[in-house]
Amino acid sequence: MLYGADYNPDQWPEDVWDDDVSRMQEAGVTTVSLGIFSWSRIQPAPDVWDFSWLDTIIGKLHAGGIGVNLATATASPPPWATVAHPDILAADENGAPYWHGSRQHHSPSSPTYRALAAELVRRLAERYAHHPAVVMWHVGNESGCHLPVEYSDAARDAFRRWLQNRYETIPALNEAWGTAFWSQRYGAWEEVFPPRKAPYSRNPSQVLDYHRFMSDMWLECYIAERDIIRAAGGRQPISTNMMGPFKPADYTTWAPHIDVITDDCYPDPLDPQRVRNTAFQRDLVRSLKRGHPWLLMEQATDAVNWRPANPSKRDGQLSAETAQSIGRGADGILFFQWRQSRAGSEKFHSAMLPHAGTRTRTWREVTALGANLAQLPELPTPGDDAQVALVFDWENWWALEAADHPNRVDYLALMREWYGTLHRRGIMVDIVRPEHVDSRYRLAVAPFLYLLRDEGAAALERFAAQGGTLLTGPFSDIVDGNDRFRADGFLTQLGPVLGVALEDFRALVPPALDQVAERAGEEGATGAGADTRIDAALREARFVLDGADAVGTYFAEALFADDADVVAAFTSGPSRGRPALTRRAHGTGSAWYLATMPDAPALDRVVARLVEDAGVSPVLSSPLPENVEVARRGDLVTIINHGTAPVSIEVVGTRLEDDEAISSVELEPQESAFLLAPARVAVSA
Repeated sequence: MLYGADYNPDQWPEDVWDDDVSRMQEAGVTTVSLGIFSWSRIQPAPDVWDFSWLDTIIGKLHAGGIGVNLATATASPPPWATVAHPDILAADENGAPYWHGSRQHHSPSSPTYRALAAELVRRLAERYAHHPAVVMWHVGNESGCHLPVEYSDAARDAFRRWLQNRYETIPALNEAWGTAFWSQRYGAWEEVFPPRKAPYSRNPSQVLDYHRFMSDMWLECYIAERDIIRAAGGRQPISTNMMGPFKPADYTTWAPHIDVITDDCYPDPLDPQRVRNTAFQRDLVRSLKRGHPWLLMEQATDAVNWRPANPSKRDGQLSAETAQSIGRGADGILFFQWRQSRAGSEKFHSAMLPHAGTRTRTWREVTALGANLAQLPELPTPGDDAQVALVFDWENWWALEAADHPNRVDYLALMREWYGTLHRRGIMVDIVRPEHVDSRYRLAVAPFLYLLRDEGAAALERFAAQGGTLLTGPFSDIVDGNDRFRADGFLTQLGPVLGVALEDFRALVPPALDQVAERAGEEGATGAGADTRIDAALREARFVLDGADAVGTYFAEALFADDADVVAAFTSGPSRGRPALTRRAHGTGSAWYLATMPDAPALDRVVARLVEDAGVSPVLSSPLPENVEVARRGDLVTIINHGTAPVSIEVVGTRLEDDEAISSVELEPQESAFLLAPARVAVSA
């Protein structure tokens, strides 16, 4: 179990470094990420290089038994670089440059940036590739975090090259983008620009390709730096820190190029769905390389600095969040950062060693956590623990949330709703793209799969035919990979599997807009402004499931159940009398279609139906209290009490830390337990 933090010794005088190493040993630190933002210290001028300080600190860390995750330091070019080479700078959609003075102000497409970065990485790799302290390499940092899309001339030129590689010819590009619409037909590559500022809606296929392009540019930078390290003889694992469900970067395309998945996660203490959302993120990053552990590269020891309000974590919350990571596949727990900064934008961000020193709650918690992690035996490798695949696709995310659609959909929020219903039942979930749904799963849930590639559709059909339970809808299987309708309408790929055909979407006013209207009515004391809540017929469609009334939102699609059983029909709304939920036997499995997004109680009943149909079993057989979370990792079962009251859990199993047989576990608030494969569990609050 790796344990440590980002370490920025270049922010401190050298006489602090020995104390840092001693304190790290006291805290149980095994590994630090070193030099992430040190470019200007390593190369203070174009032809000036200074590695002496880095030699010194790496030597001190190695002597103290602390491994180094050595950064390539390319995340923030120094001021001299952008002054000498303004073509490095990124630009906004108006063409205005982003200046230095923050970080990530560079264009990843800039040949000059890439050349300067390559020289920096080459010198670092040749100097330290064989150093015994270096246990891992850290390329860049949170690529695209603050500037995920940019429109510089460098991006323009690279975008044209990217399009030529993808489409080869201008006629093929015109066909893919549908440029006959609005007289957008191109005659030469030089006529093609990034989707910069325009007077009205931009071509959705062009915008979709620009999302792909920007994700690929950041990935190309990673691959270039990785290859330089390998060429210099570096054989340590190479990675870059991801950010969970980060919309601008399609991490499913990045994962094959990364040795070990690492993630940065900063749960908001004020988020009422914090536990669910962080579990979603941990399962997502684990699913990027199924069957392999991952590393939590950054989290906060206490408060962060960038939200409107930054409250502290509750007592014990740090330990509970750590247990959640470990239970869902992490083999390393690291923080930003080791010593709290004295200056700069993040000086109020918490750290392992706070400004107030070692008599703080934070210091007590991180040293206790380090001691506890050091006592853990080798953990099981995450296996095929999930019986459920939640289909989450970045390209679909980009296309689904584009402009000019029947409804505005927050894809991530809705996918978290589906995930949360499974999470509350104690069911393990992998979060994968449609092409990765296979026979290891019993249930695949694929709602709002608007963009569906041919290969993804084939995988979902094959999954159901071979015995799996598949659910999709609403607003699914609508467009191809270029965001174009297929020739035969909607549900052209999955319709025969589902046994339904789609006539119309029949959008409903989404809950968020309805709440805005309601608040506007409350603020208007009298007159027309006093009654602005949208009519129920426009915002919801009801149906009956398992004898209980259910509310559908976002869509009430008009379906034809040509070859499917109607499980539930709409009783109100624009599709009254039409199917709301259908099921069809397909091969040895089943295919379900849901024509709406149910509210929370109805969603739970839908999931209950699917779980029963698929034969999915939870991690523990007993129902769980609302605030108790469980996870399985091979033979390891993690139980966490995220609530504010103690819970008693009767369990037959063995404790991980000492292999002692136990019959019960008592968990205080924010307390957790690691058990090996319990055979029987009963829970009482």
